[in-house]
Order: sequence, then structure tokens, then C-alpha cells
Amino acid sequence: MIFKERVRELRKERGETQVQVAEAIGIAEQHYQRFERGANLPNIENAWKLADHFGVSIDYLVGRTEER
Repeated sequence: MIFKERVRELRKERGETQVQVAEAIGIAEQHYQRFERGANLPNIENAWKLADHFGVSIDYLVGRTEER
């Protein structure tokens, strides 16, 4: 699953913890952890928030493009 790999990679590139990302987008830490484990996918609102937070497109997050 590309999504979980991309969010983990982007978070690490920024030097952030899972807690910091979760707080930045307004969700519980456990909810964000499920994204990185691949147990859950975000709803569209959280996908937008993640894309905005990391400065990438939703298409990049879900693997539709290599262009950030």
C-alpha cells in the first residue's frame, strides 16, 4: 500500500513525530497511527489536511503520481 509508506516517509523527512502530525491535522494519535500501519485510510477531509500539511498533492499520497 503506497499511502502508508508515503505518509511515513513524508513525516520522517520533516522530522516530525506521529503525535505532531496528528495534532497538526486535528485527529487522535491512534487514528494517525492506523494510517501509517495501513489499517485505515483517511476520509477525504483528512487526506486534504495531510496533503496540505506535507505540501504534496492527494494524488501523490495515494500513488497516482510521483510528482509531489
